[in-house]
Order: sequence, then structure tokens, then C-alpha cells
Amino acid sequence: MKEAHMKESGAEKLSAVSHLKRDFWYYWTGQTISNLGSSITIFALPLLVYKLTGSAINLGITTAVNLLPYLLFGLVLGAWTDRVDRKRLMLFTDIARAAVIATIPIFARFGLLSVLWIYAVGFIHSTLTICFDAGEFAAIPSLVKQDDLVTANGRIQASYSAASIAGPLLAGLFITLLPLTSFMYLDAGSFLISACSLLLIKVSFNAEAAGQRKQKHILNDIMEGLRYVFSQPVLRNISIMMALVNFVDITTNAQLILFAKQRLQANDTQVSWLYAAGSLGIVALSLLAGPLRKRWSFSPVALGALMLAGLFTVAFAFTPWYWLAFILWAISSGLGILFNINTGSLRQMITPNHLLGRVTSVARVLAWSAIPLGSMVGAAAIAWTGNIVLVYSLIGILTFLIAFSFSFTALGHAERYLPTKEEQAPVASESGS
Repeated sequence: MKEAHMKESGAEKLSAVSHLKRDFWYYWTGQTISNLGSSITIFALPLLVYKLTGSAINLGITTAVNLLPYLLFGLVLGAWTDRVDRKRLMLFTDIARAAVIATIPIFARFGLLSVLWIYAVGFIHSTLTICFDAGEFAAIPSLVKQDDLVTANGRIQASYSAASIAGPLLAGLFITLLPLTSFMYLDAGSFLISACSLLLIKVSFNAEAAGQRKQKHILNDIMEGLRYVFSQPVLRNISIMMALVNFVDITTNAQLILFAKQRLQANDTQVSWLYAAGSLGIVALSLLAGPLRKRWSFSPVALGALMLAGLFTVAFAFTPWYWLAFILWAISSGLGILFNINTGSLRQMITPNHLLGRVTSVARVLAWSAIPLGSMVGAAAIAWTGNIVLVYSLIGILTFLIAFSFSFTALGHAERYLPTKEEQAPVASESGS
């Protein structure tokens, strides 16, 4: 999104983006509201599972089920997204997600809600989200210039995360007044608002009309995406590194409620504040993503942030004080998103627009492939050792070592693989048409 304080040189540049600015505000507003609703669900759903089961294993299953669709359908849906009108797909996906998430409070109202149904909703919701996210990832380059991708992604992430702060805080305030399941109605409503905002956007999210491209079998599209990711050194190493990091680190998020309850002796409201702390850190570091990236190259910003995140996770594991854990979790979460913003922006810069949907899904399938197994292994480790501090501290150490190791790969000098100005020009003209 073009912020007013993002300086443009000359009236000509300001005029060139004037008609896009309104579309950006529609997009930004709709997705921020949608994220507000989703942030309430992100806090409320694991807490609901914990209250129903009190089990680390069930919390691990919840995370695994939500990521499993990326392994099963990610490649196909990503390739399919590149063959259809992305904006229309995102619109219908929002409506479908609203209907699915609303079944939780409806089933609870009639005494039909079970943990198994919560798993089913997570699975269906994640499948729909694959389609939406693939389209969303391709939408941003259609709405900003390529040079502004890091700053735009940082601003968008910051606005999302501001809503993510408000969501858990609101949930914490009302958790003693309203049934936990009723919060899902807010999420369903936010998806409908997102759908309305997409209707207002005039700019196409496809750089070229589908009919102008030669249609191939969808398996050919999938293989094209796979070949592109594996043949591109930066994208290949990002995917491998993120698969390793996600396998190791997913437990810190999947078991946050258990950690807060057992280690920090937190009540439900304090747990919601801890979720908000993570989002607060994300806002702060998201706003710094653009300035940091312009001052330093990819490696010190992205890989350095990930190494620091590992160290802060170790500190978080050993602190017995809630107030200090609050601060450490905020910093660790912010550093993690700083890494994600830079890697995501780098992927957008490198990948041709017509490949963005399938490359996004391929990258996510590869990077997230280990999450279901990682969440289960982490849950089993906590159940087996009975020592959540030990598990969290080992996660922090391994995260640091993984990031450090990949600084010796193509990620250590990623700028060498960026397209030249001449190669960027045709893409920029297509996106602005």
C-alpha cells in the first residue's frame, strides 16, 4: 500500500499511482478487518481445544490438521489459481470461509460441537485459505511498484498485526462475558467485509488475461512451478531452510497456551495478552522492514533476524516471570515476521507475475511440509519429557543454528540473483496496465 509518508520524487510519480491508491486502501481495509476477526479465532480456537481436552497432543493435532491441506492440495490449487481470475477467486473464498467458521458457534449452540468437528473446520478452512493466499500474494505486485514491495509488504503486515493485537485483547476482555465459541461469528463477519472490499477494487490481480496464455494441463503448470523453485538457488534455499525452521519452531506457537498455563501460571486473559504481545512485536518489526532492508542487504536483515529470534526463544523458555515472557515473546515474534517479510518480498521480486500463484504454493508446500510432523513431534516431546522448558530451549538453539548454516548458501548473497532493471520493466508495465 502506498502510504502518504512514503516519499515519491516528482508529481509524475504521484499521478501514476493515484488511481491505484484508492484500490490499495480498499484492499488494506478489507484485509485488516478480516485479520481482526481471524486473530480472535487464532486465540480462541486453541484455547477451546485446550479447555475440551487439556492435552498437548490435541493441541499438536489442531496445528497439524490446519497445515495438512497444504501438503495434499497446495500444488494443485496454486497452479489452478494462476489459471483463473484471482480477484474473483478470493471473493468467493472469503464467502466460503465465513460459512465454514460460522458452523462452530452454531454446532455449539445445539450441543453438537466436538473436537473432531473443530479439526474438520480447520482442515476445510485451510484448504480455502490456500486459494486465497495464492491470489493475495500475486495481488500485491499488481498494486505496487516492484521497488516498493518490501515497504508495502511491511506496511500491510503491520496493519494486519495491529488488528492481531486488538483481536486477542478484545477476546480477553469479553471471555468472561461471552461463550468462547461466539467469537467465531466475528471472524465470519470479517470475511464478508473482506469480500465486499474486493468488490470495490478496480485493478486486476492478473498481469495478463487468461485467454492470452496457452493453456496447458494443470500438471504441467505444477511441474513448471516446481522446476522454477528448484532451479532458482534463492527460492530453493528459502524453501529448504523454512521447512527445517518450521519443523523445529512450530511447537512454540502450537503449545503457547500450554506453556502459558504451566510455566507462567497465566489465566485466560493473560494468555490473550501474550497472543497480543506477539502481534505487537510483529507490528514494530514490520514497520522497520522497509528501512532496515534499504540500509542493509538481505542476509544481515533476514538471517540475522532469524538467528536473534532463536536466541530470544531460549530466553523465553527459561523465564518464570510473565511480564518478562511478554516482552521476550513480542521480540521473538517480531523478528520471525521480519524474516518472513524479507523472504516473501524477495520471492515476489524474483518470480514472473504469471508464475506467482503456483510458485507461492510450491514454496509453501515445501516450506510447510514439515509442520504437521513437527507439531506432532513437539507435542510428543513435551508429553514424553514432561519438561516444556527443555523443549522450547532446544527449539531456540536449533533455530539459530539453521539460520547461521544457510548464511553460507545463496541466501548469503541473494542480491546477486535479483532481476536487472531491464528485466523488471516489462513486468512493471504489465502490472500497471
